[in-house]
Amino acid sequence: MQRAEDIKTYSTSPWLTFSREEAEPWSLSNLFKVTKLIRGTRTESPALAEDAQPTESEKEIYNQVNVVLKDAEGILEDLQSYRGAGHEIREAIQHPADEKLQEKAWGAVVPLVGKLKKFYEFSQRLEAALRGLLGALTSTPYSPTQHLEREQALAKQFAEILHFTLRFDELKMTNPAIQNDFSYYRRTLSRMRINNVPAEGENEVNNELANRMSLFYAEATPMLKTLSDATTKFVSENKNLPIENTTDCLSTMASVCRVMLETPEYRSRFTNEETVSFCLRVMVGVIILYDHVHPVGAFAKTSKIDMKGCIKVLKDQPPNSVEGLLNALRYTTKHLNDETTSKQIKSMLQ
Repeated sequence: MQRAEDIKTYSTSPWLTFSREEAEPWSLSNLFKVTKLIRGTRTESPALAEDAQPTESEKEIYNQVNVVLKDAEGILEDLQSYRGAGHEIREAIQHPADEKLQEKAWGAVVPLVGKLKKFYEFSQRLEAALRGLLGALTSTPYSPTQHLEREQALAKQFAEILHFTLRFDELKMTNPAIQNDFSYYRRTLSRMRINNVPAEGENEVNNELANRMSLFYAEATPMLKTLSDATTKFVSENKNLPIENTTDCLSTMASVCRVMLETPEYRSRFTNEETVSFCLRVMVGVIILYDHVHPVGAFAKTSKIDMKGCIKVLKDQPPNSVEGLLNALRYTTKHLNDETTSKQIKSMLQ
């Protein structure tokens, strides 16, 4: 695979035009044509439209995924505004005999658990959407690169799912109130059952669902874990598909993002930092999925992902903007600590 410095001479190719709205992260769909540069071949494909539209063959999957993605921004807004019931919980714990404080804490926690339930249920919808996209982008007879070039609308949606996932997990990791609220809810619910006290809100989250939610929120990066498990399950359930169909799709997307970020000619055309953040999140997301699915992972010498280049791109950003992404690589990947991972890569992520 050629590095950015080897492909800079192609940067004036007529199809390398950007949409008028660089700030819109989904303009990344235009950039999948860079895959031909990565392969070292020049193309004279015409400039793409601002927003990739689904072809007839893509429409069914596209529409299914679009329904999910339309709710994604609202989920992020709800999570960003999630303040927790820390004050009410502390008051109730400090004054266990004060029934009014107990009721106040319970009244504050129940609607918050309703929100947490909504987030968890959205993760299940997102998992289904991802599996649909993987099926479309890895099917025969086309290669993963051909799929990414032919089905740009689906590739765009795949990138948007990863972007959402990393944003969700970044917000969750910095909000301890989520686990504190849910733990208090479960403890209080258990105590109410023992005392035969009817619990308003119990029907919202029954015991089985509470167990699943508890496992979900115990993860540092719950959405990434959900998607990693979904990708692994997709590969294991589709044994008729070569595993390379999935891993090559993921490694190609990682390479596209890396090249766009490390090549000055491309990077200089981003007029908004949110586009940079989008590329970084998608790059990290596909690395993590690749690492979970590939037998030896993303960090081995035989990996088709240039991990040193990807980590360098992350390290070249302002530290505060990428610490969450570096932590995702440190703590959400499967093979980082394998013996096959070079000391240099481990050192870069320390």
